[in-house]
Amino acid sequence: MSYTFYDYLDLAPGATATQIEASYVALLERFGYGVTDAGQDMSGLIRMIHSAYEVLSNVEKRQRYDAQLVQEAAMADAELKASLDQQVGNTHRVQNPPAALRNALVAVAA
Repeated sequence: MSYTFYDYLDLAPGATATQIEASYVALLERFGYGVTDAGQDMSGLIRMIHSAYEVLSNVEKRQRYDAQLVQEAAMADAELKASLDQQVGNTHRVQNPPAALRNALVAVAA
């Protein structure tokens, strides 16, 4: 599963600039030192939070990013539909019908 910048900032795609800023600040306060109480290194997450904020807080970058998300979702939907269509098509086709069924089909067709 891949995460979006909205996921990293814990926001819905329609978030306002104020919500983006507030979430960014809250997350930095929460993970500000880059290490959890349990000693886990969170530096990778902090970098993703910074990257997400950089894109989502800039109107032009956010518009390009949102368009990219829409395009990726459409491609994923098309791939899923093709896969499902192929599976449905394969389940309705009898590859090697038994001789009795084959003879019955031939008789009906004649």
